[in-house]
Amino acid sequence: MKKTDIKVLAKEDVIDLIANQWMLITAGTADKFNTMTASWGGVGYLWHKPVAYLFIRPERYTHEFVEANDRLTISFFPESQRRALQLCGSKSGRDINKVEAAGLHAVEMPEGVMGFDEARLTLVGRKLFKADMKAEDFVDESLLECWYNDQPGGGFHSVYVVEIESVYEK
Repeated sequence: MKKTDIKVLAKEDVIDLIANQWMLITAGTADKFNTMTASWGGVGYLWHKPVAYLFIRPERYTHEFVEANDRLTISFFPESQRRALQLCGSKSGRDINKVEAAGLHAVEMPEGVMGFDEARLTLVGRKLFKADMKAEDFVDESLLECWYNDQPGGGFHSVYVVEIESVYEK
């Protein structure tokens, strides 16, 4: 991977990249880290900074690592890695070594965070903001019924805004 200018994101259809191609959110250090597949989030500009915003349920093992660390990575992969992303989104790092099971190869980025050799694009982010979603904050209450009431997946998401500090591409 080589470090590149953030302008490389202008060439991407970021909505498709996140919603349909998915991403791995990874936090921790080479000694101990976890990763999870996500398809909710975005990239934009806030507080005069390029940012990404991410949604992680507190029940997810990766949430603990995001909470405990200032930085994380957001990695995007070629379609050939779809099976690995499916595994990382369906299994818990509490139970198995997802990276090994998915056939991925973790690499320590210069910023001390973990990425993956197979990723075609990796964003290194520094946490700027966190808030926890609450039922009373939903303006469109139909979203509660659709995504949170009677859902076996867990509770409300934590929302993170991270400054995109570095971008790497293959």
